[in-house]
Amino acid sequence: MKRALTAAGLALLISLLATACSLTRPLQANPVPAQVRTSAARYIVVTLRNQPLSAAEHPGATPRGYDAAGRYGVTGSASLQAKALERDYGLREISAWPIATLHVHCVMYELPGATARPTMIALLANDRRVESVQPLNEFTTQSVPETLRDVPEATPVQVPYNDPYAKLQVSLRELAVLPAQRHSRGAGVQVAVIDTGMDFDHPDLKGRVIERGNFVDADDAKFEQDMHGTEVSGIIAAVADNGIGIVGIAPDARIIALKACWQAATGGAAVCNSFTLAQALEAAIVAHADIVNMSLAGPPDPLLARLVIQAAAQGAIFVGAAGRPGSGNTFPAELDEVIAVDAAEDSSGNPRHLLAPGRDILTLVPGGHYDFASGSSLAAAQVSGIVALMLAAHPHLTATEVRNLLLRSSRRVDSPAGQILSVDACAALIDAHGHGSCGAGTQAAATRQ
Repeated sequence: MKRALTAAGLALLISLLATACSLTRPLQANPVPAQVRTSAARYIVVTLRNQPLSAAEHPGATPRGYDAAGRYGVTGSASLQAKALERDYGLREISAWPIATLHVHCVMYELPGATARPTMIALLANDRRVESVQPLNEFTTQSVPETLRDVPEATPVQVPYNDPYAKLQVSLRELAVLPAQRHSRGAGVQVAVIDTGMDFDHPDLKGRVIERGNFVDADDAKFEQDMHGTEVSGIIAAVADNGIGIVGIAPDARIIALKACWQAATGGAAVCNSFTLAQALEAAIVAHADIVNMSLAGPPDPLLARLVIQAAAQGAIFVGAAGRPGSGNTFPAELDEVIAVDAAEDSSGNPRHLLAPGRDILTLVPGGHYDFASGSSLAAAQVSGIVALMLAAHPHLTATEVRNLLLRSSRRVDSPAGQILSVDACAALIDAHGHGSCGAGTQAAATRQ
């Protein structure tokens, strides 16, 4: 008996060590220089055809990604063409990497002298060596600063967990998350959070973050201090029933942390660009993410759109935050492949947008702390969590099916802004099952007094 116990204990130890080694495994990255992050106006992104002579990649065992993506390299032809363009147009190569998913070599160039960016883009667009050319676009996260306002005190939520702040998570009631969690808690689902870095050592994220990539810089300490990604990830997958903090909407899901955004020098929203986001999207594909959360918005971007379309064709479900009305920031929310989400209290009325509570959402902040946050960023994160619940119960759901289920099961709930339309996690799950009930725990309307 003693020997059997010892063997079992050794097996458990080996398993725990293997798990620990796999957690927060860093992904390969190609960070951008600091000067690019301060001013994007002098830079362009060019892609060149990059087809290896040998079959360096082959379809993976799952519908998403390529098993050999890590072996995909730059062909001699693409490399020579990149240098030739640099010489012929007076450009300066800043950074480059091969995109296995699209079979192209992606190069970021700095413009020469006083050359206008539209002029250079027009010249390169007519060069047969160039597969695509576009501006280095910038994007911003879609949370808003908390402001002092007279918010009615919320009626505490009755929760079946021992997490002390869960009773303050009023959106759990408004979204009917608690009865939904009786059917699913997101087990086995991987959610790529393309955002800033995050505090993956936060007590309420321990064991949730399985991989990470930093496409902005090599500052590991700053990665863990980043606010927005911590907020978003906490909403999706904060650990449940651990006696501390809050409850994630999908507490058994796993997070792939992909840093493509950085805090702006002037404060406020975090900023990302086409080059960092393209790397993060490719990483999400290679990591076989089931869901990709993009709580950010910016101008239309052809290269990023191609990556989203390719990933969606391989089965990934994208959730994106709606940009502020009139801003022109329509990426990624307006892509057909993306489930667009707006904060219900501040909705523009776009019929394509799903709605979820977006004001005063309690979540994680770096350093093991908690606070409230607002904006469509948080609304999108909540929907990503709900999608994780749905996929865990029904792995073969498509993005279109998920969107339709959430749209037709949405309901009106009370909020400080009055009656709002919001997605209903439990009703969507029951609709997907085709039978069952949310039980007495679901109210027809959530109320705040």
